[in-house]
This record gives sequence, structure tokens and C-alpha cells, in this order.
Amino acid sequence: MGKAWRHFKTVTYHKYLVAKGCFRVGLYRQGILHDLSKYGPTEFLVGVRYFQGDRSPNNAEREEKGYSAAWLHHKGRNKHHYEYWIDYSTQEIPGGMAPVPMPDRYVAEMIMDRIAASKVYRGKNYRDSDPLAYFERGAESSLIHPETKEKLRRMLQMLAERGEEETFRCIRRELVKK
Repeated sequence: MGKAWRHFKTVTYHKYLVAKGCFRVGLYRQGILHDLSKYGPTEFLVGVRYFQGDRSPNNAEREEKGYSAAWLHHKGRNKHHYEYWIDYSTQEIPGGMAPVPMPDRYVAEMIMDRIAASKVYRGKNYRDSDPLAYFERGAESSLIHPETKEKLRRMLQMLAERGEEETFRCIRRELVKK
């Protein structure tokens, strides 16, 4: 089976898992539209070239080139990534850029994205503590707004301690509330 087919299956399975989670919390539109940019040539062709099956191809592209063109494209088009929510600051700060709070519905989608990615890459070894472990390994930089970071941490902690049912009920009640 070729890398293009394996990458397509991985992306599609990830997208299915995110949609399933989004539907459970009432985010139907976001569940359907999640990560559609991954099927376009800018992201898909990089995904095929660097496909490994056990981690994001963007990491391999970044290791080879020093940056990931696919990631830069992706995060600029998908509001469920905290990197999308960085703007020029009106304050005098080093670098001039600052994070802004993410709207709750995108925080909820980000949580579903992280759960799905953990399930895809960990496979049968997945545990509800995996998304929190990834978060705690320091993947979150100072460029995530403290309010967003706290919501993410709290929900991932709940997932690790109490499981999906209770966490998804809380997400629906606190982040998706209609």
C-alpha cells in the first residue's frame, strides 16, 4: 500500500474521530469542516512525502527544512489551533506578538483534535491520559493565551481522571453552551 493511500487513511480516520467527538458535544458544523485543508495539495503532498504513520508528517518536514510549510498553511486556516489566535500586541512586549483568547467553541474543537490525534498515533495503546501527557511535555508555548491554556489543561485533566463521558458533558455545558 502506497504512502499516499496510507496518509489519506490516517487523515480521514483522524477527521472521523474529531467529527465523532464534535458531534457528541454539539459542534456539528465544526465536526464536518474540521481539517479540510489537509486534503489540499499544500498540506496533502507534504503529508505523503513525510508520512511515517506514528507522528505528524509536519514534524519530519520541520526536522529536514527547519520549518514546516504545511503547518504554516494549516494553522493559518484552522481556528482550532491556538497558533491561529496570535496577533500584534498593542502593548510594548518583546517580539510584538501576543496570544488572544480563543473562542470557547474552538477550544472545544482543539480538545477533540488532540484526543483524535492521540488515538490515531497511539492506536490500541491509547489511554485517556495521553492528550494531557502530550500537553505536559511542553508542547504549549507562551504563545497560548493563559485563559485558553487553563481551559485546555482543565479539560484534559478531567479527561485523564474521569474519562470521555464526563469530560464531554462538561465541554458541552461550559464551552459549547447554546
